[in-house]
Amino acid sequence: MKLHKFVFILIISVFSVAASAQTANELRRKKEAIERDIEQLQKSLTKTANGKKLTLQQINVINAQIRLRQDKIGAINSEIKNLDNQISQNTNTVHTLQGQLGDLKKEYAGMIRFAQRNRNAYEKMMFIFAAKDFNQAYKRIKYLQQFSQYRKKQAGYIENTQQDLNGKIKVLDRTLREKSDLLKEQERERERLGKDKSQQSAVLNNLSKQERTFKKDIASKQRQRAQYDRMIRAAIQRAIEEARREEARKRAAEEARLAAEAKAAAAKAKAENRPAPAAPPAAKVKTNSEALTATPESARLSEGFENNRGRLPWPVATGQITERFGMHKVDQATYTNDGVDITTSEGATVRAVFSGTVKLVQNYLGKNLVLISHGEYFTVYQNLKSVNVSVGSKVDTKDAIGTVANTEGSAVLNFQIRRVSTPLNPEAWISK
Repeated sequence: MKLHKFVFILIISVFSVAASAQTANELRRKKEAIERDIEQLQKSLTKTANGKKLTLQQINVINAQIRLRQDKIGAINSEIKNLDNQISQNTNTVHTLQGQLGDLKKEYAGMIRFAQRNRNAYEKMMFIFAAKDFNQAYKRIKYLQQFSQYRKKQAGYIENTQQDLNGKIKVLDRTLREKSDLLKEQERERERLGKDKSQQSAVLNNLSKQERTFKKDIASKQRQRAQYDRMIRAAIQRAIEEARREEARKRAAEEARLAAEAKAAAAKAKAENRPAPAAPPAAKVKTNSEALTATPESARLSEGFENNRGRLPWPVATGQITERFGMHKVDQATYTNDGVDITTSEGATVRAVFSGTVKLVQNYLGKNLVLISHGEYFTVYQNLKSVNVSVGSKVDTKDAIGTVANTEGSAVLNFQIRRVSTPLNPEAWISK
């Protein structure tokens, strides 16, 4: 029973360690990814900070760096909690093994004392010959043999348990050192976060000195975004009208077919002296979404896009979201972003996030915009330096469509997702 208990505890311990190791590896990978993102943002910030003029991109990068730093501290906290669980499990295992080892040693000591009392061959022979019959003598011989074997096994159990105990103590010591290292790293990250927040305060204080220039830049960006929005909406409207024309053509052909069938049915009814059948009801006018998904191909694209919510690939291989979706307020300036701004490496390749058809390629103020249709969904890739697709091109997931242009010293892609014309938050659609 004690052996079974020991094996059971050992199995539970192994599974717990395996699960903890998996969690630890995931946390380590997440932390390393955050570190890479922070490093890339720092490079971008160094470029933007070299200019005397304060830019919105500089503020966005600092804010994104603070968010990432906080995420890293959160990952470190999770690692520490994970290690605490491991320490607790290993400590319990060590105590259990120590108790198991103590019991095994006590039992072994009892066997040694018994063997000491019956150590010579004469006493063993007397023990056997004292049996009342042959059957009992045979059983006593087997008993002595089994006792000797069990004593050897018991010695083996003691040795194995001692090895397991030593191994667990080493693991426990290593885990305690890892926790100590993580606590030091956590403290360093808190100091860096404090410096980032101080830098943020300094930039915002500097903002008041350049308020007029900054507001002018915001107003210029708003005008540019409004122009882009008009281009996007016009292209989407053209796609809707094109879908409606195709749907109208099909509807007209269907109505002509039904009219011919109705005329033939009426003539037959007249010949047979029966009342003419009722005319078929008029076709219902489709909504914009229904028009965009009227064909089987567009319906499949739309359904596939929607089913991949939260799993779409990023439009660039590496990057960090430096400006989020929705309304933003910096000092007294307010503006809206219909997508997310992703800061990436210079000259990074921009990729389609899903299969679809290119509906718009537009150059505005030296920067390019690409709009791709996925049924009733549309993706927008804005601020491209070069484009290698054209209107009507079919693209697959992760196909290259161009390269990112530099904005205020950083390579920044504005990425949008729309359902018909309504902007959606891309963070809810791309993979985490």
